[in-house]
Amino acid sequence: MSSTDNTTLVQQPESRRLEFKEKFPQGNQIAKTAIAFANGAGGKIILGVCNNPRKIIGISDSDVFQLEERITSHIFSECSPAIAFECYIQSIKGKNLLVVEIFPGSNKPYFLTKEGKATGAYIRIGSSTRKASPAMLDELERQNRRISFDTLPAYDVHLEENDFLSFKTDYVKVTDRAFGKEFRRKLGLTCTEAGRTYHVNAAVLLSDSPEIKRLFPYAKIECARFKGTDTSNFIDQATISGPIHCSVEPCIAFIKKNIALGSRIGEVYRQDSWEYPLSAIREAIINAIIHRDYSITGSDIKVAIFDDMLEITSPGPLPDTLSPEELGSGRSEIRNRTLAPIFKDLKLIEGWGTGIKKMRTSLDDYPQIDLVLNELGYAFQVQFKKKPIKKKTGVKSGTDQAPTKHRPSTDQAPIKHRTSTGQVPDKSNLLDFCRQPRSIKELLAFMQLKHRRTFVVNYLRPLMNEGLIAMTIPDKPTDEKQKYLITSKGQAKINKQK
Repeated sequence: MSSTDNTTLVQQPESRRLEFKEKFPQGNQIAKTAIAFANGAGGKIILGVCNNPRKIIGISDSDVFQLEERITSHIFSECSPAIAFECYIQSIKGKNLLVVEIFPGSNKPYFLTKEGKATGAYIRIGSSTRKASPAMLDELERQNRRISFDTLPAYDVHLEENDFLSFKTDYVKVTDRAFGKEFRRKLGLTCTEAGRTYHVNAAVLLSDSPEIKRLFPYAKIECARFKGTDTSNFIDQATISGPIHCSVEPCIAFIKKNIALGSRIGEVYRQDSWEYPLSAIREAIINAIIHRDYSITGSDIKVAIFDDMLEITSPGPLPDTLSPEELGSGRSEIRNRTLAPIFKDLKLIEGWGTGIKKMRTSLDDYPQIDLVLNELGYAFQVQFKKKPIKKKTGVKSGTDQAPTKHRPSTDQAPIKHRTSTGQVPDKSNLLDFCRQPRSIKELLAFMQLKHRRTFVVNYLRPLMNEGLIAMTIPDKPTDEKQKYLITSKGQAKINKQK
């Protein structure tokens, strides 16, 4: 890495691939960090930098070569198997730094020689170096053998033909291929050991069998809509479980229920637009399902909707050979090697390495949304964040603002993507009237109104934005058969008022 790159690194926070040391620490901290980097994506230990507060201390000319020899000897003597690394001097702002660059290991797991593999292996979680759990040791062993977790046999599971009813129906419908025991073998859903045939973990994850909850209780998606910008108060929540390939549409339905749908007037017709780009969100959810680490227990996929962003978190960091900077470049590393081709057959994914690029392309029509990608501890997170609205001097908010691509013009409702905080004026029994699906014509008659736009802007849209009323055909907002029905939240509000 060039001098310029290392100068930039010194300004960055500690992470999965970066650690700072002011001087050579006591004990075997350097060895533990080197092991953690080798067991993961590699990384750099930079000596001569105080981390908190960040300050370049430097190493004197008389000490720097001695320190280099000491670190080299320390890593060789304390770590097993031998770790590949490079140690070099870097001058930044006139001060000497010592950079120890650890390369991703090809002989995992690495461990402290004195402690042995069972208790002396370490991994990197965020900016922390931690002792590897037995489950993580197993994963490191699989990485060394180039085996993915979804290909391992589930020895104590017996799956019948009926357990694949949902998957069989969907697969045959999309691919028009036959589905039988031999075909399951070709898909990699079964394997043979010592003359016996077993289903693999991928088969369990795709099945309708109750075994999925026993073996993989966290193979689910937890969805939540929060009030405000933190997790203090729930507005709505749902748990999506079952065959993992069936999880995408229920998740999208929950999101549609909890984000705003607005519209603007185009050159000829009214154009509807969701608060967030659904095509990018769908891609993020599919990526979370297909790339998550199913060997991790205690963590599930989470979809969180706040007032200012939508967030999708998936257990498992980026693959060790893929850096955050390479996301969207077309390069792909497949974590689940049996599931991925099946998802491609089901047309849930179109090609390898295209997901992030498609998300960014979808955001071309949403200049008010930022795409943020994070490695968060031992997980990967995708955020769709709203940019702060800049108020123009001397221009009032609401309908007095100039129309933009994603803001209604002056003859429409104020700022279409903002949740209403006010109550519907008068006629509070409109919610009660919607216990049965009602058309716009029925609602206008009930409210004794004639002007459709006035009713939608002042009555219907605020109720929908609050999640009190929902469309019966949410995928087709302008369908002539569209009707409106009270939600569980709306029913709860009526009960509370009574």
